[in-house]
Parts: sequence; C-alpha cells; structure tokens
Amino acid sequence: MKAIDQSTILFTSRSANEGFARSCAACFAAQLDPTLDEVADIKTAVSEAVTNAIVHAYPDRLGRIALRLRLLEGNTLEVQVKDTGVGIPDVEQARAPLFTTGSEERSGMGFTIMESFMDSLKVRSAPGKGTTVTMRKRIARRSGGGR
Repeated sequence: MKAIDQSTILFTSRSANEGFARSCAACFAAQLDPTLDEVADIKTAVSEAVTNAIVHAYPDRLGRIALRLRLLEGNTLEVQVKDTGVGIPDVEQARAPLFTTGSEERSGMGFTIMESFMDSLKVRSAPGKGTTVTMRKRIARRSGGGR
C-alpha cells in the first residue's frame, strides 16, 4: 500500500513516554476522521506495544524506541513500534495469551490486546537485535470528513 503521509518519532524507553506515544498516534490518526471508539482502539494498541518495548526490550537499561506512523491508501493507519532491545526468542510463544517474561504483575495479554483492537498485527524479532511490531487499522469513511 502506498503511503499518503508519514511521521517517525524517536523517544527514550521511559514509562512516561507511553502516554506521549499514545497522544502522537491519536493526533496523527485524526487526519482520517476516526470516531472516538476508533481513537480509543488505536491508543490502547499503541500503549500495549510501547509498554512491551519499555518493559521487555530494555529490562535493565534505557533504550530508544521508534514510533512510525503512516497513512496508507484505503483510509488505513499503520503504526510501527520498533526497538533495538533484547529481542524475542520465540515470537509465537510470546503471542500466546497469558505468556509473559515480566514480573507477576504483568498480564501477558499485550499482543492479544493489540490484535483485538487493530485489523492486523505483525511481529518481527531477533534475539539481541530488537523487535518490530506493525499494526494496521482501517478507519471507516464518513460523509464530510477524512481522506
């Protein structure tokens, strides 16, 4: 799919930046005239992806996270969250509900939540090289707004 517009934001893996990433994604998606429910879905999925990078990619140090936002043909938003952290040895296992490498307060539902709020979810990872999560959501067209 061809990109109509895009933006990339780099930030440090500090927990305070999870809210920053959510807001950036919501503001960028506003070009597509989403409903409040669609915005909430996007913000929830972005929150999960960024939180995963903060908690799991850099468990003992600060690192860098890249948030790439793209508007694609067909009124579709693509969100990519990329880190260069520890990586995931077994992506299939990590995507299983309730699986976590975090502490007992982690639910292990991050990928499941992302998948349920977005239309598609792809996860690429390599141990020692990092993880890239790519999500897409088509925004319904309404008369009088959006692209």
